[in-house]
Amino acid sequence: MTCSRLALALYPFVAAAVAINLFMAGLLSQSVGLPALPPLAALLAAIPLGVPATALAVRWVRQLLAEAGEP
Repeated sequence: MTCSRLALALYPFVAAAVAINLFMAGLLSQSVGLPALPPLAALLAAIPLGVPATALAVRWVRQLLAEAGEP
């Protein structure tokens, strides 16, 4: 699997994980008096933030595949 195909396959899952983490961070921010982050805002923020997170995930998966001995 090429790197770009791997990135396209992983992006939806990584972006969803970023959205969940942003939403949870928004909920935690209420404990210090900040307003909560609405779910839609977390989803919209996860679209661009998912790109660098996907690049890191692809690099990690590539390293795992190299350790396993895949060419």
